[in-house]
Amino acid sequence: MLGFEAALPQFEALGAQVVGVSADHAATLTAWQKTNPVKHMLLSDFRRQMLPSYGAMETNEQSPIFRYAKRAYFIIDKNGILRWQNIKPNPLDLLDPDEVLKALKDLGA
Repeated sequence: MLGFEAALPQFEALGAQVVGVSADHAATLTAWQKTNPVKHMLLSDFRRQMLPSYGAMETNEQSPIFRYAKRAYFIIDKNGILRWQNIKPNPLDLLDPDEVLKALKDLGA
């Protein structure tokens, strides 16, 4: 997330808003923000309503991360249409913000 924080001006220049979504409780996210200086919005999907609908939650009961959020990146346009996605199979895999910026530019943002 901190890599995306550093790239915020580039996203804003393209008219994009960076939003982090976590399966953590909102109070956990608030505490995390106190020790990690992020300016972009963080949302909690503690009830697991949004993440599964985007395929961004581990649903395999045999997985050690069952019901945890997957590392996922989405570009959703102003009409709410999913235009691009990259869902990582391993939650430790990070995507470089430059890859998302490139996707935004390729989409004509």
